[in-house]
Amino acid sequence: MNADGTIIRRFDRVAPAGDRTEHDRAVAVEAPVAIEVNGLGYAVLMATPNELGDFAHGFVLAERLADQANEVVEVSAHATDAGTLLRVTLIPERHERVADRVRHRVSESSCGLCGIENLEQALRPLPTVTARSTAGDAALFAAAAALRDHQPLALATGATHAAALCAADGSIRLVREDVGRHNAFDKLIGAMRRGGFDWDGGFALLSSRCSFELVEKAVLAGCPMLATLSAATTLAMDRAAAAGLALRTLVRSDAMLAS
Repeated sequence: MNADGTIIRRFDRVAPAGDRTEHDRAVAVEAPVAIEVNGLGYAVLMATPNELGDFAHGFVLAERLADQANEVVEVSAHATDAGTLLRVTLIPERHERVADRVRHRVSESSCGLCGIENLEQALRPLPTVTARSTAGDAALFAAAAALRDHQPLALATGATHAAALCAADGSIRLVREDVGRHNAFDKLIGAMRRGGFDWDGGFALLSSRCSFELVEKAVLAGCPMLATLSAATTLAMDRAAAAGLALRTLVRSDAMLAS
C-alpha cells in the first residue's frame, strides 16, 4: 500500500466503440482494522488503513471511551496477513468504561449502533452544543466549492469520503479521507485533537449524507455546525435539534437546506 492509502491496479479500459487499452489506476485500499482498547477486543471495521493515529484518537472520543485526547496513552498499529490490528491504550481510569461498553456489544461496528443490546444504549443522551459558528451562507458555499480540490485520494480513486475542518470564512483548514464516511470524520476529529485545532467559529463539512452517527460524532467533538453535501435523515435532524447542533445539508452551488 502507498502512503496515501492506495495501490495501483491494472484494468482494461473500455471505450464506447469497444476499443480496449490497458490502464493503470490508483485504487483506494479497503481492509479490516481490528481495534483493541486496553487489551479488550472492541471492534472490527473496514477502513483505509492510513493515518491510524488520528483515527484511533477520533474513534475512542466518538465512542465515549475517552473524554479528552490526553487520556490516550499509546496507539500502535500492527500489520497482519488478515488486516491491521490497532491497539489503543487509555488511562487506567477509563478501563471500567471500556469493559462496560464491550459488555453491551454483541458484534462489532464502526457506526456505534450495531451490536448494542438495547435501544437505550443506542440512543444515549447527547450533551448540548454550546459553541456557535459565525460562518455565513457564503462561507458554506465557498467551502463546498473548494472541497474537491482538497481530496487527493478521492481525485485519484473516486472511492473515498472526506471530512473537513472549515474556518468561519469558508477556507478549508484540515481534511481527512477514508473509504468510510464515519472513519473520515473520526480521522478529522482525531487530527484536530492531536494537532491542537479548535472549531474557532467554523464548521465541519462532510462529503456524505448526514446520518445520525455523524451528528453524534459532531456533537461529542463540540462542533458548532455540521454541513454535508447530501441530505439528512429524520433521526439525524432530531438528534441535532435536541443537542443544539446547527445543520446545513444538501449543500450545492445554488442552494442548501438549513435546520
